[in-house]
Amino acid sequence: MFATAYRVQFDDGRRAVAKIVGADTSRLYRYELGLLGTEALTYRMLSDSGVPVPQVLHTDFSRAAVDADVVVAEHLPGVPWLDVQLDDAQNAVVRRGLGAVMADLHRVAAPRFGYPAVDAALSGDSWRSAFGAMIDAVLADAQRWDVALPAVRVRAAVAAHGAALDAVTRPVVVHTDLWAGNIFVDPATLDIVGIIDTERTLWGDPLHELAGADQLGHGDPDADLLAGNSGAGGILAAELASPTGPARLQLSHLYFSLILASEPVIRGYEGEWVAGYQQTARDNIERALAWLEDAAVQG
Repeated sequence: MFATAYRVQFDDGRRAVAKIVGADTSRLYRYELGLLGTEALTYRMLSDSGVPVPQVLHTDFSRAAVDADVVVAEHLPGVPWLDVQLDDAQNAVVRRGLGAVMADLHRVAAPRFGYPAVDAALSGDSWRSAFGAMIDAVLADAQRWDVALPAVRVRAAVAAHGAALDAVTRPVVVHTDLWAGNIFVDPATLDIVGIIDTERTLWGDPLHELAGADQLGHGDPDADLLAGNSGAGGILAAELASPTGPARLQLSHLYFSLILASEPVIRGYEGEWVAGYQQTARDNIERALAWLEDAAVQG
């Protein structure tokens, strides 16, 4: 809802996608600063990982040709999962495939924790420090736009579970936005043939991926997804079953819910759907806080 993408067809029949983000950053969160640079960087980091991302063909962050950042990538095959009419059993197959994709993603090590973009300045030497900075940045963005959030309770919950965040000692590549619109499938085979929109990728806790893939949800992670991940040698089920796993997942749900609760105001969304969207996000903030506060009391 902020970028512009063009399908480009060349005279020789090749196709590409040109993605453009304008120079006006007033309606971006701090964590989104430099996001197209992150998209290109992530595609390159994943090029030999087994994750089906497009090859980067061209980038331009100079603002010399157009007053915008530009990334041109190859056009992927397949159809967005969102647009394919599948029955329950077929969707379960795709979810297991997504779990396998996550396994490949999380085998790619990252150099530090947090968001890669220098402009965002939200990285650190530990997941605790990076995640704390991420939370503070989202709360500051909401305050700048006069969106009321329970900031005191949020910071207290994050502080109370600092030891859980410290359990993450190896940063990995986390896409953070693996919803059905960013996943391309082959309708005939149900194979996942494309993963796009890596601009919000961060380096950190693999469990953050589960919250990012279900940003309006709050329940247990999908069983088919976890099975597919484990079958491909992934670590999500084991991490979730660890002593710190549930708290880390709730902290990640809290983070995304804070973003979604303030997003309609910051982005200027309009329409009948906005009120329900905001209420769902606020309900999920309360659910996550209640769980984290209760767990902190129980020790």
